Amino acid sequence: MNEALQSAVDTLGLSRYSRHIFLCADQTDPKCCPKQAGLESWEFLKRRLKELNLAGPNPVVYRTKANCLRVCVSGPIAVVYPDGTWYHSCIPAVLELIIQHHLIRGQIVNEYLLARNPGQ
Repeated sequence: MNEALQSAVDTLGLSRYSRHIFLCADQTDPKCCPKQAGLESWEFLKRRLKELNLAGPNPVVYRTKANCLRVCVSGPIAVVYPDGTWYHSCIPAVLELIIQHHLIRGQIVNEYLLARNPGQ
């Protein structure tokens, strides 16, 4: 691995993450929810992960804002890896449940479960 790539890996702490959440937000062509709703959810997710020390100097959860996750209904949509668990209706209140139950405790939030990899 080249020096610049290793520096990026080290700076981001990529080897320390246990989960990665992707959130459909800031869509080019909003279909699953109004663009503003997606952006509000994204800002909430960023803030809460930081407040709970799940992101930052000793990260546990990596987050990515996705332009579109191709489930264009009942959004914002989120997917958590490595669990392969998909959630619908991810407004801030739902994201709080996902953070508290799934990202912290590893428990699926069945009420908002959209799909799950059966091998997980």
